[in-house]
Amino acid sequence: MLPPSFEDIVAARKFISPYLPRTPLVRIDKLSEELNCDYYAKLENLQPVGAFKVRGGVNLVGNEVSTGSDSDRVATGNDSNRVSSMRTDRPTLITASTGNHGQSIAYAGRLFDTPVIIYAPTANVNESKMQAMRDLGAEVRLHGRDFDQARLECERVAREEGFRYVHSANEPMLIAGVGTIGLEIFEDLPDVDVIIAPAGGGSCASSNCIVAKKINPRVRVIAVQSEAAPAMWHAWRNHTLDPYPTMRTEHEGLATRVPFELTNKILWELLDDFILVADEEINEAIGRLARHARQVAEGAGAASLAAAFRHRDRLRGKKVVGILSGGNIPLERFVKLMI
Repeated sequence: MLPPSFEDIVAARKFISPYLPRTPLVRIDKLSEELNCDYYAKLENLQPVGAFKVRGGVNLVGNEVSTGSDSDRVATGNDSNRVSSMRTDRPTLITASTGNHGQSIAYAGRLFDTPVIIYAPTANVNESKMQAMRDLGAEVRLHGRDFDQARLECERVAREEGFRYVHSANEPMLIAGVGTIGLEIFEDLPDVDVIIAPAGGGSCASSNCIVAKKINPRVRVIAVQSEAAPAMWHAWRNHTLDPYPTMRTEHEGLATRVPFELTNKILWELLDDFILVADEEINEAIGRLARHARQVAEGAGAASLAAAFRHRDRLRGKKVVGILSGGNIPLERFVKLMI
């Protein structure tokens, strides 16, 4: 299993551009002042499903199942909003997700008339994400206490039923699609110094590493994860794929217990630094983004800003991009943090 190349990411940009909007890169004045740097947020929360992963889903699913009849729909850009009957000649896609990855595959499945089944855990789930996947036409099955138990059941069913299993990270086409974030960052801010990316499965951080090291190797790419779920950090630090025994974060987008091979291989080679932050710091960052940027961020989406505040001394005077990876936070949690 080989990682995607920079050329694969450029090709992904061409493929997904008719389907997905380019997201803004916005300098946040108040945060820049507090951090003593030029802080920019890459607003992936403005994607159609509210998160960055849809880039990878559209690239992977579209390239695998797209036909001439599908390409006829590209020009409208809004065709994904209609409810269509699934074509029976398409392979069933099956995946495991706590929300955003599942939404990305469900969105792409509807876009390309392909049936989708998604396994999610029974605990620590974002119900709004579950409903969004159902609204996009996916069948959602709940199993196990956490993501990894849901994933193992999903893999078993895929083997037995012959479904196309879409891993949440070990998919080169998925990583290539996500890497288009980096292309947009460099187009909008060619002299960027630091890119901070959240790490759950690692597709965001790893793909941005590929882009940055090709365009400007001096740009530092930093990954960030919750210290209450440090599986990816532990894997990067120790060059191991061993599962981490605990996973207690409330932020489901960062809630992985088992590190994944493909993304970690990229990070081991290309990532400059990996930071852990507390869930409380992430919650503070959600509030800061709401107050100072007028943006709604889920925990994973605010993790980049939390890392910037924890290591602000390292960022002084630099041009820093924090990837606001998603905004799918439960309303009740968001309201509680705003009080």
